[in-house]
Amino acid sequence: MEHRPTFMMRCLAAVGAFVLSSAVGSEPAPASTPGVGGSNDPQPSFKTGSRLVFIGDSITDMNWGRKESDRNHYLGHSYVFLLAGRLGVDMPAAQLDFYNRGKSGNKVADLRRRWQADAIEMKPDILTILIGTNDVGAGLRKPEKMVTPAAFETDYRAILDASRKANPDVRLVLLDPFVLPSGPLKNEKAYAVRRGLTDKLRVVVAKLAKEYDAVHIKTQDIFDAAAKAVAPEHWLWDGIHPLPQGHELIARHWLQEASTRWPRQLPSE
Repeated sequence: MEHRPTFMMRCLAAVGAFVLSSAVGSEPAPASTPGVGGSNDPQPSFKTGSRLVFIGDSITDMNWGRKESDRNHYLGHSYVFLLAGRLGVDMPAAQLDFYNRGKSGNKVADLRRRWQADAIEMKPDILTILIGTNDVGAGLRKPEKMVTPAAFETDYRAILDASRKANPDVRLVLLDPFVLPSGPLKNEKAYAVRRGLTDKLRVVVAKLAKEYDAVHIKTQDIFDAAAKAVAPEHWLWDGIHPLPQGHELIARHWLQEASTRWPRQLPSE
């Protein structure tokens, strides 16, 4: 994977009152929105009103408000919140609709059980999935509950098939599970075991991303590179859960990869 050495240096400063937005399958949004500062980060091309659903475990969850009328807290404070804020400023005319459906403690089998309500019935245009760390953790706590790569793939494939059947045009974004040697996982033996099991699930995610033509975000590679530049505990406080800057790292790479797959066609001046 090509690591982008500048990803930690890019700032979020506004670059003036210039916001471009495009629409796929609809009338183009206005070329600029007076009074709104936009960043110089890449922007994907979405049809106006696209619904973006993010689903997974506690890394996605981050205490999103189950009471959707409470608009102060409905997205939680994970990378989902950061993406909604960034694109809400950069692409206001696109009127993007964000939903967090992460649930702490979930494994892929748990996603499968709630897929109809939390993924299919949400009718996403863009569906992002980050799952796997609890599949690894379950077997470490109780060996009889070990989730094998084959079982992980079976459940993961089932939810992808269900989404494709419900909407053949749904755009998929799959993120690798990840781990770093910080917190309790500073223990070399504990880290080596967990990393080995995580890597096996990463192989499954890569395989499925290719088969289902999904955007594949190699989150482990991203955090490995970040941990070489700054200590691992700067990104994941306990080896598993990101700190704010860890979520920002995920958000930036989600935006980069989505923009590469679905690039905006900027109008010529």
